[in-house]
Amino acid sequence: MAYPLHPQQQQQHQLQHHQHQQEVKLWSDKREREMFENFADLFAIIKTTEKLEKAYVRDAMSARDYEPWCTKLIAQFRTLKNALRDVVPDVDRFMAAYKMDCPAAHNRLLVSGIPATVEHKSATSSSFDAGATAVAVAECVQHYITAMDSLKLNMVAVDQIHPLLLDLLSALNRVPQLTADFEGKVKTRDWIAKLNKMGASDELTEQQARQLLFDLDSSYNAFINSLPKHT
Repeated sequence: MAYPLHPQQQQQHQLQHHQHQQEVKLWSDKREREMFENFADLFAIIKTTEKLEKAYVRDAMSARDYEPWCTKLIAQFRTLKNALRDVVPDVDRFMAAYKMDCPAAHNRLLVSGIPATVEHKSATSSSFDAGATAVAVAECVQHYITAMDSLKLNMVAVDQIHPLLLDLLSALNRVPQLTADFEGKVKTRDWIAKLNKMGASDELTEQQARQLLFDLDSSYNAFINSLPKHT
């Protein structure tokens, strides 16, 4: 049988309960609060990407729906990663600290940096339309020249080169005769993955810039040689 507490004991019990119910503040100023909110955003982006990747793999989401959402999450991740580079220099450690078991998100955000539909896409034979192919070829030539000219003009920041390579890969994927293992696609994907591990404001070293220019030039020549020869 439980006996009622003495009035004084009741007062002490209520006081202790009130103390336990008091809000626990995670920050002491506005700057700390913003940092923790950014942590929450980073956590949410990683978790959402993991769910998105699984939904696409399980065919619960179409490629048409998947690609824009994935592109948006990757862009948000890169922006936030750059903003938090001083407090979260290593996203792997952040994921480990918060026990985030998200291998698919890790691959998409930290390794690949592009949607799976772009990374593994190749034009199908059904899309082999002469007019569309000619447009795609012209776009590839334009993107190759733009990327190479940008490097020659010393535009070597990640946020300058990264979108140019994404545009190039997207254009290459629209050319029907190019296979998934075409040299230009492989090298472009590799460079996108390298840039994805760097900060937006980071710059390529002189050696890296020369290597990228060399790879673009050689894959451009391979691209030209792959085109049908008309006599």
